Amino acid sequence: MAEQIHFSTAASKQQIYEELLPQISALISTEKNLIANLANISAVLKQAFNFWWVGFYWVEEEALVLGPFQGTIACTRIQFGKGVCGSAWQQKQSIIVPNVGLFPGHIACSSASKSEIVVPIFNHNHVVGVLDCDSEYESHFDETDQIYLEKIALLISKTLCL
Repeated sequence: MAEQIHFSTAASKQQIYEELLPQISALISTEKNLIANLANISAVLKQAFNFWWVGFYWVEEEALVLGPFQGTIACTRIQFGKGVCGSAWQQKQSIIVPNVGLFPGHIACSSASKSEIVVPIFNHNHVVGVLDCDSEYESHFDETDQIYLEKIALLISKTLCL
């Protein structure tokens, strides 16, 4: 059965997120496979916001390992504390980078990426993965993205029984 997501293309970013949240919740509530759910969430965010790159990295031993994503080829492993993803993992908090060229230690998986937001995904108090979104435009991400991507990360944590 094909899943469908509906949102108003004429709506504000906040309105689109608000339209998407219950649909993402419903989409992942009936599927317990982590890979399938992360793949669908990546597709939803790519479709709704046309981010340059959107996907997940999952903690495996001492590295973040590439998971489901939409976009160009990406870095396969990111060490703890390295780049934006590793820093969000280390700091246990979301990071918005308006200009990745100015972020110390930025890992350039794609030279087209100009701004980034990374949101950690928790199992209790431990980071188990991150949601990473990149844009080809500087200053693309803001507090609205952070608020709603954190809500999506929380849905993942709750729904998948991590």
